[in-house]
Amino acid sequence: MDIIEILKEDYQRFPVNQTYSIYAQDVYFQDPLNKFHGVKRYKLMIKFMETLFINTKMDLHNIYREGDTIKTEWTLSWNTPLPWKPRVAVPGRSELRLNAQEMIVSHIDYWNCSRLDLLKQHFKQTNRQTIM
Repeated sequence: MDIIEILKEDYQRFPVNQTYSIYAQDVYFQDPLNKFHGVKRYKLMIKFMETLFINTKMDLHNIYREGDTIKTEWTLSWNTPLPWKPRVAVPGRSELRLNAQEMIVSHIDYWNCSRLDLLKQHFKQTNRQTIM
C-alpha cells in the first residue's frame, strides 16, 4: 500500500492502531511540546494521548507529497479529563521526511495556535458556565 494511503488511514483512526512500521527506528519527532528520537518514544507519546484524552479525533484536511517530504494539514481535537471535560482543538500541519526506503525519518508538527491559546480553550466561557 502507498505510504500516503497508510497515513490517511492512520489519521482516520488516530490515536488507535497506528502503523509504526512506516517509521525508521531512530525517527526524529518534534512538536511544540516534545522533541526526541526513536519510534519507541513516539509510540509512548501516542499511547499517552490515547489513554489520557477522551474522544480524540484527527481531521485530515490535506495531504500531499513533494519529493521526499509528505505534508499534511489537520485539526486534532479531544476532550480533556477535567471535571467539565472541555473540547479543545489544535489546527496544525506536519512535515514527514522519507529516506530512500520510503520510511519516515523525521516527523515535525507545527501548530497554528500557541500553547497559551490551547490552554485558554480549557477555560472558555462556555466551559466555565458548565461548572457554575
